[in-house]
Amino acid sequence: MKPIRVLIAKPGLDGHDRGALIIAQALRDHGMEVIYTGLRQSAVQIARAAIQEDVDVVGLSSLSGAHKSLFPKVVQALEEQGASDIPVVGGGVIPAEDIPFLEEKGVNKIFTSGSPTDAIAVYIKQLLNKETIEAPKRIAHIGIAVESIDAALPFYQHNLHLELEAVEVVESEQVRVAFLKIGETMFELLEPLSDDSPIQSFLTKKGEGVHHIALEVDDLTKRLEQYKEQGVRLIHEQPKRGAHDSRIAFLHPKAANGVLFELCQHGEEE
Repeated sequence: MKPIRVLIAKPGLDGHDRGALIIAQALRDHGMEVIYTGLRQSAVQIARAAIQEDVDVVGLSSLSGAHKSLFPKVVQALEEQGASDIPVVGGGVIPAEDIPFLEEKGVNKIFTSGSPTDAIAVYIKQLLNKETIEAPKRIAHIGIAVESIDAALPFYQHNLHLELEAVEVVESEQVRVAFLKIGETMFELLEPLSDDSPIQSFLTKKGEGVHHIALEVDDLTKRLEQYKEQGVRLIHEQPKRGAHDSRIAFLHPKAANGVLFELCQHGEEE
């Protein structure tokens, strides 16, 4: 198989390239061919080099703070050279506030300074193989740990005026679940059925409160494989059976700054 070719470039007057060189080596470690254009390249020079080297991706690095001007100029130069099909990714010291602007201007993906180098390589592979991870479809539910559903339920029914849709026991998690619909999503009240239940462990450590946020996704198995390749910490590496005949898996809370995320997929046969 032909290796992926990546052009790493430092546009503008930025005189520091240590980060770019680290990224270049990380991509080589993933089997990619990397062409580094050096410091202080203009947008036109970068676009011409990308075409001449027949690269698959252009990676831009900026530490100077001029990324909002320089990155879109590279995208524009590629378009003017008839190479708009070459995707552009960017990284460096880039505030989160600037990411929507850069993506709107045609940069496919921005990697901030805290991004793992492996994540960049994996994204490039997925991008070229058209296997990039799509955003979750919606918040499926918010799980709330309670000591007793019967004790907690009146607030949700009579004060929030939410409708109780069903109560179900999920044996695999040793939990009793009450489902309350709110708009396009649900609240799930989670009552432990034994001391071995993860919900009981949560209650013992933290008391009642929000336990997890569940996101509905397509093709849960494939998504978990992609997350493993990216190095995302998982609690479940394979889907398991959840409530409402769904398939679920949990990400490790350390992957999301302390938030426990559940991924769920409905309507798929095992």
